[in-house]
Order: sequence, then C-alpha cells, then structure tokens
Amino acid sequence: MDGIRLQKYLALAGAAPSRRKAEELIRAGRVTVNGEVATLGMRVQPGDEVRVSRRVVRPPERRVVLALHKPRGYETTRKSRSGAPTVYELLPDVPGLHPVGRLDRDSEGLLLFTNDGALTQRLTHPRYGVKKVYRVWSKKGTPPADLLRQLERGVTLKSGVRVQALKARPKDGGAVITLTEGKKREVRYMMAAIGYPVERLVRVKMGPIRLGGQKPGTWRELSEAEQKALDRAAFGPDA
Repeated sequence: MDGIRLQKYLALAGAAPSRRKAEELIRAGRVTVNGEVATLGMRVQPGDEVRVSRRVVRPPERRVVLALHKPRGYETTRKSRSGAPTVYELLPDVPGLHPVGRLDRDSEGLLLFTNDGALTQRLTHPRYGVKKVYRVWSKKGTPPADLLRQLERGVTLKSGVRVQALKARPKDGGAVITLTEGKKREVRYMMAAIGYPVERLVRVKMGPIRLGGQKPGTWRELSEAEQKALDRAAFGPDA
C-alpha cells in the first residue's frame, strides 16, 4: 500500500512529538485529510492535504540537523522574556527548526537543532537512553571519587526528586557527568547535592555527536555520516 501512516506523517511534520500524541490529536478530531476528519489507521498519499486544527502541516522537503556551540548568556527560546539574546539569533532561518532538548542560559556547549520532530522525540526521551555528556567545573575544585560514585548510585534532591548519573568521573577542577535524561538544571542540582556547586557547565557530547573544537556562537550542519550515526543512536542499528 502506498503512502505512510498518518501518525508517522504528523511526527515527521513536527505536529506531534510522538505516536501517542499524534493518536490523541486524531481521536480529538483535530486532524483532517483532504477536508475529511481523520481516523486512526489512515494513510497519507502523495499530494494529500493534512491539517491540524485547520493549519496545513507537511514534512520538510529536506531534513536539517545543525550543531550549535551555545555560548553562555543565550536562552534556548525564540523570544526571551528577560531581554537576553536567544540561540535563534545565531542560527539560519530554517522552517520548523527547533532545539533537541535545551541548555539553560548559564550553560554552554553542544545544542542540536532539527526540523525532524520524530528524531527530536527519540533523542530527548529517557526511554531511548541517548547519552549526554557534560564537563563541569566547581569553585571547590575536583570532587573526590566517592562523592561522584554517589551520583552514579543516585541522590535525592531537596525537591524530593531522585536523580542518577550513568557515569561520573573526576576531572581537573570538576567532573565529567554522563546522563541518559536531561531534566532542567539536573547536573547543577546533582553537583550541589554533593557539595560541589557548578561554576561552569559545557555539554560536550550528545549521542555520537561531539562538540570538539567548534567555536562558541558558531553552527554547522551535520554530515551525512553523522546524521546516520545519530539515527542509529535514536532509532536503533537498522535505522
């Protein structure tokens, strides 16, 4: 049968971050195909018009994946409420371009952007275990190994939330922390929990993509080989 399943089409178009969310939109009657209210199981054929809440949606003609070296002081948002500069001031104008996760204003390093909603969902959902690596520095210096092992075993924050690093190892002036999730300011809270508050934080790797020597404030488009490696990390070895 030609065409693709409607749920996948909505994800590719960035209209829904997951198949479940796409199904919720369809069940709610918010999706139409060629003017008819869509139903679960429908397939989209070439030339079909798909709308979500009356707005036409379509997958990008070409997938774009960019790597930005986010400088400190920039917010991961389109419009800043505080008046701070935003990451979009550093990027080209690509329709549907959105961040794969976030870095807070005080953090630096690798931040991926894409117009592929399905890829974003896979890379950011903790269920799929895509690794994020952070280099951190603390005014108190390098934490002892036994405290970092506490992070690997898991610590409970003041909020009552329990967090756990996949790996934590000492590094001059701080540590290198590996996570498979990315709750807001999680690394900062973890380091504070062991008495070593973060002075500087740089994300140096996400999945197979490394920051390397890329200069702050610059972006680059991932190569075909890098995108294939990213797909394997997100969707499995057969991607």
